[in-house]
Amino acid sequence: MLGSLAVAQAQNKTSIEGTTPLGPETQYRTWSVGINAGLLNQSNIFGFNQDGFTKLEHNVGYSAYIKKQISPSFGIKAQYLGGKVAGVNENPSTGEVASFETRMPWSAALSGEWTMANTNWRFFNSFVKPYAAIGLGALNFETMTTIGDQTNTAPSQTKLYVPADFGFKFAVAKGINLDLGYQLNWANQDFDGKTGGQYKNDLFSYAHAGIEIALGNGAKPALNNSNPVATLVNDYTAKYDDLKAERDELVAANNALKSQMETLNQELQDDDGDGVANRYDKCPNTPAGVKVDGSGCPLPEMKNETKVIEKIVVTEEDRKVVDEAIKNLEFDLSKSTIRSGSFPSLNRVASLLIEKNFSLKLAGHTDNTGSMQINMRLSKERAEAVKAYLVSKGANASRIEATGYGPNQPIATNATAEGRQANRRVEFTLY
Repeated sequence: MLGSLAVAQAQNKTSIEGTTPLGPETQYRTWSVGINAGLLNQSNIFGFNQDGFTKLEHNVGYSAYIKKQISPSFGIKAQYLGGKVAGVNENPSTGEVASFETRMPWSAALSGEWTMANTNWRFFNSFVKPYAAIGLGALNFETMTTIGDQTNTAPSQTKLYVPADFGFKFAVAKGINLDLGYQLNWANQDFDGKTGGQYKNDLFSYAHAGIEIALGNGAKPALNNSNPVATLVNDYTAKYDDLKAERDELVAANNALKSQMETLNQELQDDDGDGVANRYDKCPNTPAGVKVDGSGCPLPEMKNETKVIEKIVVTEEDRKVVDEAIKNLEFDLSKSTIRSGSFPSLNRVASLLIEKNFSLKLAGHTDNTGSMQINMRLSKERAEAVKAYLVSKGANASRIEATGYGPNQPIATNATAEGRQANRRVEFTLY
C-alpha cells in the first residue's frame, strides 16, 4: 500500500467536477456513511499492553459510522463497533487469569479524522488517501475469565474508551471509497478481567476493510475526496486552454490576413513601370516610355492632326431675342401649356439655335403658393414644355437642358402679387 501511495497518483477528475477555487460548501457532498468488518484481538502490531495474553485469538468484528466532512482534510464521525475479543496466557502463574473472552454488544465513539492526501501539493487529488483518526466514546462489555478450572463472568458495564484509527482509502468511484484500516482501542482495565495498576488500560486492535459512500446529489463530488490544489489546477488549466485556443485562432486569422496582404501587395506592384498595377495590367512587360491605356496596353500611335475649335459668341442681338421670348412667355393657369401668344418670340429663339448652333439652358421657377412637390413638378414641366416646343421647330434636343427649381430661387418677395408674378418664370441662358 505504501508503494501504491507513491505511484498511484492518477488524476481523479470526478472529485473536482463542478467546483471552483474557494467555492462554497454547497458544491460538494459533505455527509457519508461507512461499514466495515475485520478481526478483533488482544494483540497489536506494536507489541505493547498485551498484559501477558500473547497467544493470538482472532474474532470477527464489525463497525459502521456516519461522518460529516468539515473540510477536504478533516471530518467528524460517529462510530459503532461490536464483536468479541479474546486472549490466552499460555504460561499463567497460580491464581492468574489464563484466558478471557469479552463480548462487546455495542460501543459509540465520536472521532476526528484527518485525510493527509487531501492537503498534499505534490500528490494532489490522489487515488490513494492515507488517513488517521482519534476519538472518545463509551464501550459496553461483558467479560468472562478462566482461572485454573474456574470460569467467572463479570457483570456487564459501560466505560469510556479511546479509539485511534489509521489506514488508507482508495477512491474507486465518484463518492465511493474502499477502506483498509487498523484501529487501536484503549479500554478500561476491567476489559480483559485482569486488574492492573492505577494508570493501566487494556488495549485491543481491530483490523478492518470496508466501504465508504457519500450521501446526497450524485452529480456533486464528495468533499472527503476533494483536494483544493486539484480544483485550483483544474481551474487555471481550463482557463489557460481557453485563452490558448483564442490565441491560436487570433494567430491563424492574423497569418491569413498577412498572407492576403502579401498577395495584394504583390498584385499592386508595377513591374514594368507603366503606371498600371500588375493585377490590372493586361499587357505586362510593356517597354519603358510607351504610353498605355487604363488596362496597361500600348496606345495606338496618333497622327499629327490639326483640331479646329469653334468659338461660339453670343451677341447683344442674340440676347435681345432671348429676352423678348422670356417677356412674352405665358402659360395657362397652374399648367405647363404654353399660350399661343408666346409662339412668335419662341420661333425666333428656335431659329437662333439652329442658325448659330447655340446651347440653351432652361430653368423653370414658381412662387411659393401650393406644396413644394407640386411647385417642383410644375417648374420642371414648364421648362420641358419650352424645350419640346423649340425641338418641334428644329432645334437640337441634345443642346437644350431643362431643369425645374420650384420656389427655391425667388427673385422677388412672395408676400405680394407682383412679387409672386415675377417669381413665376422660365429663364433662358444661351451659351
